[in-house]
Amino acid sequence: MTEATDSRAAIVDSSGWIEYFGDGKKAEQFAPYLEREDLLIVAPIIFYEVYKKLTNEASKMVVLRFVSHALRARNPVFDSDLAVGAAQVSLDHKLAMGDAIIYTAALRLKADLVTADHHFENLPGVILI
Repeated sequence: MTEATDSRAAIVDSSGWIEYFGDGKKAEQFAPYLEREDLLIVAPIIFYEVYKKLTNEASKMVVLRFVSHALRARNPVFDSDLAVGAAQVSLDHKLAMGDAIIYTAALRLKADLVTADHHFENLPGVILI
């Protein structure tokens, strides 16, 4: 696992967004990464997961705050290169499809992956909260 740097981009996993917008117990730990919009990257699958979860469990205002915030971040394209890379990462590290896509996006973009998900524990470039 890596430590945060002031100038390194970050992909915050769905778990972090949900903690932050749901006022979870780890919200403050994710805040420094989510509040650096200039360095924040939101993979499409994270947008999907968080939007779906918040729509089911939070107010419309919280959902709109999330969407507004996420759209100000960098949003990479999910293309065939990322898909093939994610498939290999899934095989190499025994990650589920969504996790492999997210981790591969972080690797390709030279970004830290910030998460509370222990599936990523001990992988290079991961900050586990």
